[in-house]
Amino acid sequence: MAAAGTATFDGSGEPAGPAESVVDDPGRAVLDLRRAGRLAVDYPRLGALLARANEAQLVRAGRLLVGIEPDEVLREHPGTPVIDVAVTGHGTLGPLEGSLAVEAARHGILLRTAFSAHGAWLFDLTDPDSALYTARPDLVLCVLDPMAVFDEVPTPWRPEDVAQVWETKLGTIERIAARLPGSGAGTLAVNTVPLLRTFTAQLLDLRSRAQLGAIWREANARLLRLAEKYPSLVVIDLDPLAALTPAYDPRLSTYADAHLSPQLLAAYAREATHLARHLAGRTKKALVLDLDGTVWGGILGDDGAEGIETGTGPRGAAFTAFQRVVRQLASQGLLLAAVSKNDLEPVRGVLRDHPGMTLTEDDFVRVIANWRPKHLNLAELATDLNLSTDSFVFADDSPYECGLVARELPGTAVVRLDDEPALHIERLLHDGWFDTRELTADDRARPERYREELERRDFHDGFDSLQDYLAELGVTVHLGPAGEADVPRLSQITLRTNQFNLTTRRLQSPDVEEWRREPGREVLALRSADRFGDNGIVGAVFLRHEGTTTHIDNFLLSCRVFSRGIETACLGAILEHARGRGADAVHGHYRPSAKNVKVAAFYPDNGFTELPDDGANDGDGDGTGAAAFRHGLATIPAPPAHLTLTTSFEGSAR
Repeated sequence: MAAAGTATFDGSGEPAGPAESVVDDPGRAVLDLRRAGRLAVDYPRLGALLARANEAQLVRAGRLLVGIEPDEVLREHPGTPVIDVAVTGHGTLGPLEGSLAVEAARHGILLRTAFSAHGAWLFDLTDPDSALYTARPDLVLCVLDPMAVFDEVPTPWRPEDVAQVWETKLGTIERIAARLPGSGAGTLAVNTVPLLRTFTAQLLDLRSRAQLGAIWREANARLLRLAEKYPSLVVIDLDPLAALTPAYDPRLSTYADAHLSPQLLAAYAREATHLARHLAGRTKKALVLDLDGTVWGGILGDDGAEGIETGTGPRGAAFTAFQRVVRQLASQGLLLAAVSKNDLEPVRGVLRDHPGMTLTEDDFVRVIANWRPKHLNLAELATDLNLSTDSFVFADDSPYECGLVARELPGTAVVRLDDEPALHIERLLHDGWFDTRELTADDRARPERYREELERRDFHDGFDSLQDYLAELGVTVHLGPAGEADVPRLSQITLRTNQFNLTTRRLQSPDVEEWRREPGREVLALRSADRFGDNGIVGAVFLRHEGTTTHIDNFLLSCRVFSRGIETACLGAILEHARGRGADAVHGHYRPSAKNVKVAAFYPDNGFTELPDDGANDGDGDGTGAAAFRHGLATIPAPPAHLTLTTSFEGSAR
């Protein structure tokens, strides 16, 4: 194994980056860490270590990681996100344990996983007093297999018998989904069920086989549509995964009651962990692309615009296919940027004028082309966008650049491409970095709003002082009760906002809706606009009224609108609102995380005094070092003069 920090070669003829020393067997490397007792200490390194592991190596590493205790890792790295996961299902799910453990390690999160007894899914999910509901997990994985249906089909059977069993199963699942809000079970993930040839081949006539196929696919389609009706339900579609790997091993099915293959369970674990990563607030926001060898073939500086490969020829078509996928992702709210070692004007010329280009300069929020180290450009881009580099996915065909970025910006996800453009798409999409529960109108408008933000920064550069800039910016803010249509966006803010997030509690849409409807509680939506455009919903406030005290259980603000006085204006409006309701004090709650340190003094800086630590400040007794602050409502500051604030709740209108 090469020593860390030593440039090595990986067969491409180019030195690997400082952090990408070649590891021939990541599984063996994990074993070495385990033998040295360093798995917990080095847990953050596992993502980079396992990034290029093959299937067999991931299986081996997963077996070694099953025994690691989340609390051991948390003692070494307190900021590591933890998701409590309950796993239940119909058949044996043993291989899933290691696959979930290794996928969690790859993505820098921890799963505290509890497996139910074999075949217990109906009891677990239909009994409100079951151990599963009592544990109040963040995520429930209910793994269904074909025998969940065929175990209840008579012998002999006809397609109509299968349809009848499916009807019963779907009815049960729908009743479970309808009861989920308020059950304490968080998000429930079920899966579509592959139809195996083992069953279709038992029907001798093609007409009956077609009938069975139609029944099965219609049942899976109904299952998929349940997710549209019940926000607490997610359906993982196994059909695309089963198309890439064997779905079934007859020996394991017969002797071990394991009716889905270990390969398919590993693919399922990858999708389930993407969902867990989203629940932990780790969804990425921006894709940053290299250009030469990534977006087009060839070297622009050497080959000229007429010599690069895109649009024509087999390799040009492969680069075009990659560009189309990137553009499809960007159309759904992904921020797209380019960082290239090139001169800027030739790059702009290609993006503007090359007939083979699908991507144009308008698809990017920022195109950076210079000769500086790419990690410095990425850090500067993060500052310009008011994002953390942890929000970035960086894709490059150079092992050196990938290694350098991985070492200097360890929170940035690195997608290592190579000189085979036909594989670019699969490698980019493999880890679902941008997967989210649902898209909102704000998502689709995000790239345009970030372009407007960059225009604001350019506008800012023309002023001698921040106050002059803010006075000309024309900021307007509205704070008022959230409507039903606002719930998905507000949930998304709790899941994706890390910096101005005072308690970092993550809420799914049903949680936000429950809070909105519960007596004595309020969810406030914060909207802003300025001379460059409408920013939409950029913040959320969760209030709880108890007697003469109003609690700010959480206050969140998008990083897009930092440093404009919006948070101060809204806090003043909340204090007035509380006083108008008859409160004599407002308590603000803060729970520290690795990302929200910059707002640790938010309440003291705005006239609150810290309450004595009685062990209950954080409201859940989790020992996270949370604090509570009190404002006596004697003096409430006016909003900053440079912005216009309106409110729509009674008692706070300005």
